[in-house]
Amino acid sequence: MILDRFDAAILAALQRDGAMTNAALAEVVNLSASQCSRRRAALEQAGVIEGYSARLNAARLGYGLRAIIRVNLSGHGQGKQNDFALFVASHPQIRSAYSVSGDADYVLDVRARDLDAFAEFMHGQLLPHPQVAQVRSEIVLKTLKDERGVAIP
Repeated sequence: MILDRFDAAILAALQRDGAMTNAALAEVVNLSASQCSRRRAALEQAGVIEGYSARLNAARLGYGLRAIIRVNLSGHGQGKQNDFALFVASHPQIRSAYSVSGDADYVLDVRARDLDAFAEFMHGQLLPHPQVAQVRSEIVLKTLKDERGVAIP
């Protein structure tokens, strides 16, 4: 899909505030509300806009610990990868998971209420998993940048 400057402006505005009405969006991008509505619908239909959500503050909701975990599996067959994918999907404290190149097979972004809850997850869930061979974790001490979405030219 080829995006023009109005589409880019719409995407940038919605990325900042997905709850914007078409009237508010029209003021930001200098189009009529009906044109914004049509363009927004086209971007949604094309799959450029996948959905809308609210950004929640994890710490204020009681999830004060964030950790990055690097996981190596014991093997690389499709069954083992599928089994690990099911494990990841079934644990809500794993907020994102990536299959990566480099010295780890997967990188997990995990949220926990505190160090005890994190230790329980590590020792009670992740480390005993039969496909897990090695785990390295880092506790996030300070977030320098946590930008969501993509850069809109």
